[in-house]
Amino acid sequence: MPAPLTRAEKARRTRRRMLDAAARLFVERGWTGTTVEDIARTAEVGVQTVYFTFGNKRAVLKEVLDATVAGDTDPVATLDRPWARELLAEPDPAAQLACQAAGARRILERAAPVLEVVRGAAASDPELAELWRANLHQRHAVQLRFAQALTAKAGGRLRDGHGAESAADVALTVLGPETYVLLVNGRGWSPARWERWAADALVRQLLP
Repeated sequence: MPAPLTRAEKARRTRRRMLDAAARLFVERGWTGTTVEDIARTAEVGVQTVYFTFGNKRAVLKEVLDATVAGDTDPVATLDRPWARELLAEPDPAAQLACQAAGARRILERAAPVLEVVRGAAASDPELAELWRANLHQRHAVQLRFAQALTAKAGGRLRDGHGAESAADVALTVLGPETYVLLVNGRGWSPARWERWAADALVRQLLP
């Protein structure tokens, strides 16, 4: 007979259930079409449980975004995750860029729909506009660290005089959710095709 769940484990599972329900509703109905009542009903909890756990709907969306980007709710920064450490340790510049495209594909396959919800809502909600700016800043910071490593591996010589800062700008654009959604959702590319294109585009743009 399995041991009874601890209070902390029950709370963790309830939080996860609310986040899963919110993610599904935000993607299906959008920001304005989803209410806290909808989230509570779908997660089979009381409305006050949602408010007590997260505070408000914006906080729910922020945590949904964090969880879908990370793939879990563990408090581990992107650069501290195994795939990022392996990427930084990869000695070959072209192989590093292939790893960046592969890592971006894994993230965007699960997170692009939620990122689109935030980007769309940012136009009319100042707090969500700030969330979108913070997400953009975080993504650029990660790409800048990768670009610094790439520059060192390439002996300080990137294509067309790119430095780490502008190389990060290129990677931010090629690997961004806007590009992924346009080609995969809008033009019917498979995620695998997008990954191959992204890796090739980065090599052509950044390596001599």
